[in-house]
Amino acid sequence: MSAFTHLPLGQRIPISLHGVSASLPTMRSVIGYEEKDPDILRHMTSGYPRFVVHPYAKKAGAHLLRALGLAGRSVWLTSSIRAAEQLSIHLGPPAELLPHEAALTGVMFPEDAALSSRAKTFLQHTGMFLSSREAEDYLLRVGELAPDQAQVEKGFDGYAPAAVKGQVARFYQHAASSDVFLSCSGMNAIAATFRVVSDLQRPRGRTRWLQLGWLYLDTIAILQKFTDTPSEDHLYQADVFDLDALEKIFADQGERIAGLITEVPTNPLIQTPDVAAIAALCREYGVIFVVDPTIASPLNIDVLPHADVVANSLTKYTASDGDVVLGAVIVNPQSPHAADIRVRLPGALEPVYSRDIDRLAVQIGDTAAVIAQINRTAPAVVAFLKNHPRVKELYWSLHPASRDNYLKIARSPEAVGSMVSFIVDMPVAQFYDRLRLPKGPSFGMKNTLICPFIYLAHYDLILTSEGRATLASSGLNPDLLRLSIGCEPAEDIIEALTEALD
Repeated sequence: MSAFTHLPLGQRIPISLHGVSASLPTMRSVIGYEEKDPDILRHMTSGYPRFVVHPYAKKAGAHLLRALGLAGRSVWLTSSIRAAEQLSIHLGPPAELLPHEAALTGVMFPEDAALSSRAKTFLQHTGMFLSSREAEDYLLRVGELAPDQAQVEKGFDGYAPAAVKGQVARFYQHAASSDVFLSCSGMNAIAATFRVVSDLQRPRGRTRWLQLGWLYLDTIAILQKFTDTPSEDHLYQADVFDLDALEKIFADQGERIAGLITEVPTNPLIQTPDVAAIAALCREYGVIFVVDPTIASPLNIDVLPHADVVANSLTKYTASDGDVVLGAVIVNPQSPHAADIRVRLPGALEPVYSRDIDRLAVQIGDTAAVIAQINRTAPAVVAFLKNHPRVKELYWSLHPASRDNYLKIARSPEAVGSMVSFIVDMPVAQFYDRLRLPKGPSFGMKNTLICPFIYLAHYDLILTSEGRATLASSGLNPDLLRLSIGCEPAEDIIEALTEALD
């Protein structure tokens, strides 16, 4: 009997009220999801956080409007009053904060599809949505959920924030708990770090940001939209390996650059730049170096000594059950900017909800074992894909272009990580639809997960010739598949891949 079965459309992955992924089992469902096909969306009761608003958040918002006598309005609930204030400023009139007597924080306005879309996009970029667990607790308090409908979860015996910060500091090895700052989401960790560095560097005449490599879509969006003068202040170098081009940018504009941000490795091409060389350039020119190591995990790579600050999604690997959204910012205590960044971070990061941090504290102790198992499994899966005649391109941490750079920061030669991206020499729908692995967004879970990443993250670019040219200029094929290897036996994963490729 196969270890994997096809999951129905919309099934939460994992099967939890707070699961962070949901099944998109066919390319038709992927495209329908992107094009907002009602026949697809009616099955998507949950989805990747920030892209699909949790049903409890929707229900809580609807109840608040009824309770406050505000029928005919739209509401977007936020992680704090500070987040609501930022959203209200971003939207402008007629948006306004929920009344003080409301039990949750958020912004309301007359029903307006365009304004609602702008609100969702802003919260997506900044990661400031209301926690699904906080929405659940609200619904329980007001009687909209019966106690037997609530998610039953193991509690944490201790003070969860201290336990999580201590574990994260140990993962990074060069940091103390006081260097770790928690956030309601990995995206908020990125957005807050961007804001802190920008505010710190602006008085020095530094307003430009340099994006190295193709990064996660909302990180790109922050640089494209939230820099002071986006058309001038967002710099992009696609080739993470071209140090000569990077040195030229620094020589020409180094005194204007506030920060350089990159992922190590990048998402989805799993490319690793020469981190030490980039750090040296940043130090020489006074540029703050921001690194996101989420793809590989800090247990696999040692980046903090090179970076000034690290932004990490704790949803990946540390929350390996796949049912918590949290993030962290880690300050390099040796950075010349450490004191200034530490002072500013608490005012920029969104608070974590108590049940979310408790749930993470329960799981975070599994992280080392999960990473170790993935590191044992991944090479066998990679070897299979590399040698299969129907796999025409394959990217992973030890790809020849990245191997030397990756091994310089790897904690051991075996610390290869879970992520593999590949392109098949057959219609992508034929392969994807036949594949029995769980299919949906996210990564870093105990279970294997695959998705057609470019379709999910950049569908708008696929639709036009200009968009496809943009992707091609950064080495991205629309049919790229991103595979996150889990803790299942390698032979089971390979069996499923074999069946779909044959």
